Parts: sequence; C-alpha cells; structure tokens
Amino acid sequence: YVLRVRGDSMIDEQIRDGDFVIVEDRKTAEAGEMVIALLRGSDVTLKKFYRDPGGMVRLQPANAAMQPLFVEADQVQIQGVVVGVMRKY
Repeated sequence: YVLRVRGDSMIDEQIRDGDFVIVEDRKTAEAGEMVIALLRGSDVTLKKFYRDPGGMVRLQPANAAMQPLFVEADQVQIQGVVVGVMRKY
C-alpha cells in the first residue's frame, strides 16, 4: 500500500514531507528497517526500527535534530515496512 508522508523526521533518508512511501504489509521488522508503526493504539509514525535490551523498542528518526522514541515493545504494532518512495515534482 501507499501512504503520504507528513513531517521531516526521515529527511536524512531523502524522504520529505509530501512524499509517498510504498509499504509492504508486514507485522514484524528486522533491525534497521524503516517501518510504519502504530504507537499505543493511536499514533502512527514512520521511523527506523530497533529492539533494545530490556523489552524496549527504539524508533529512530533520520533527522539529526530529532530524538529517538523509546517505547515498550507491547505498545508498538508494526503495520508495514517501507520498500520504496515516490515524489511528485
């Protein structure tokens, strides 16, 4: 499926506000994959996925001006993994 990006949290990966990401519908992700994640059942975010020791998940933006999100693993649901990006000029 395809989603439109809002915000600039992934700008260092050349994904800009208004771009479209192509998402593979998956419920799991490997470390370093870019994911669409549902947080606490309500917030959706696009970030790089990492499992940290102690049952936490780190959702890492690709923007040096932003901090990572640390969330309990049971509060994160992977909705899909980004496999491509489209941009209108």
